[in-house]
Amino acid sequence: MRLKKAFVSGLFAMILAGLIVAGAGSAEERNPPFPSYGSGPIEVRIYSDYFCPPCRATEPAMEPILKDLLKKNAIRLTLVDVPFHPHTALFARHFLYAIKVNNDVDHAFRVRNILFEASTDKSITTPERIEAIFKGKGIPYAVFDAKSAFEGYNVLLKEDNINRTPTCVIIKGGQKQTFVGGPDIVNALKALQ
Repeated sequence: MRLKKAFVSGLFAMILAGLIVAGAGSAEERNPPFPSYGSGPIEVRIYSDYFCPPCRATEPAMEPILKDLLKKNAIRLTLVDVPFHPHTALFARHFLYAIKVNNDVDHAFRVRNILFEASTDKSITTPERIEAIFKGKGIPYAVFDAKSAFEGYNVLLKEDNINRTPTCVIIKGGQKQTFVGGPDIVNALKALQ
């Protein structure tokens, strides 16, 4: 477990070190979009990796429940990409590029579904390949320095002590509960309905 936590922290450190920072930039560049939705009293954090088969299977089951809870203003949802796979950072960056143009939850889930599907093709390992998929699917995107978003991910990963995916953290009434694995996550989310 410690090795995996060190790996996650180290991987995000490498991602951050590898990002090109082109000066201070505008306020919008300094505060990029973050995949967080809703304003309900219960906080829900979903941790997944595009290359995790259980995550790929769980996301479609969670999506309608999460959308229902958001519609009822019951939750605040944050989607966090966990870099357990070497290409997760590339996919996570492109997810952020897409939500920079449209940070609506329906759009976010559409983009995530496209990226989950793309992760099954082992030849998709470059920005150009993902951008070609986005263009083919009509997904607008804007490239920007995603350093602060990755820093936000890193804070949550450490705060919630994430070492497996899929994981869901629910904070309700000051109490934090962690659920790991698709069936447990889906059941926990249904209990919030």
